[in-house]
Amino acid sequence: MNLQEAVRSVLSQYAGFTGRARRSEYWFWTLAVLIASVLGRIVDGIINVPLFTVVLGLGLLVPGIAVAVRRLHDISKSGWFLLIALIPFVGAIVLIIWFVGDSHPDNEYG
Repeated sequence: MNLQEAVRSVLSQYAGFTGRARRSEYWFWTLAVLIASVLGRIVDGIINVPLFTVVLGLGLLVPGIAVAVRRLHDISKSGWFLLIALIPFVGAIVLIIWFVGDSHPDNEYG
């Protein structure tokens, strides 16, 4: 899966919390969001109003959560484990380690 396919896949399942997301889909989506936010900050810096970054952040919040939940499903974890991110420092590190891990071919999520 390439960057364009990943973005198309995530946006087509905008609020889809069921199913699985492969490692490449998740990380290409993360890269696309990073690129978009950098471009948004540049535009906001030019016009001196943080409008674009705010709209972009709100628009990509739900698909970002959805692809993270589907990625957790791909490694045989419940989507509720995304709440581990609320634990300062440790939660984010645990999620990154899980997201980098390989898929589990057969699990209850498909």
